Amino acid sequence: MTSDKVDPQQGPDAFLDLVGQLIAIQPDLTPIQASILIAAQQDIAHDSRTFARLLGLSHALVLRELNTLLQTDDVLKLVKRDDRTLRTHYDLGRH
Repeated sequence: MTSDKVDPQQGPDAFLDLVGQLIAIQPDLTPIQASILIAAQQDIAHDSRTFARLLGLSHALVLRELNTLLQTDDVLKLVKRDDRTLRTHYDLGRH
C-alpha cells in the first residue's frame, strides 16, 4: 500500500488518486475496498459508519465490502463490532 499522506488542502482528488494507485497495485480490490484501506491508512476512518457517512455510501454496502476484506486478507484486522448497529471498527493489519 502506498505510504503517502493526503494533504487535506488537496481535497478528494488526492484521496481518489491514492485509491487509483492502490487498485493499480492490487487490481482484485473493488473501488470501495481500496477506499476503505486508504481511509484507514490516512486516518480518515477506522469504522464502517464513519466511512459510509464520509463517502455517502450505504452502511450495508460498506459492511459487505469490509467483511470481504476482513475474510480474504490480513490487510485489515477487526478491532470490535457493535452487535446492535453492526458498526465495525477496524485497523490496518500489516504495515
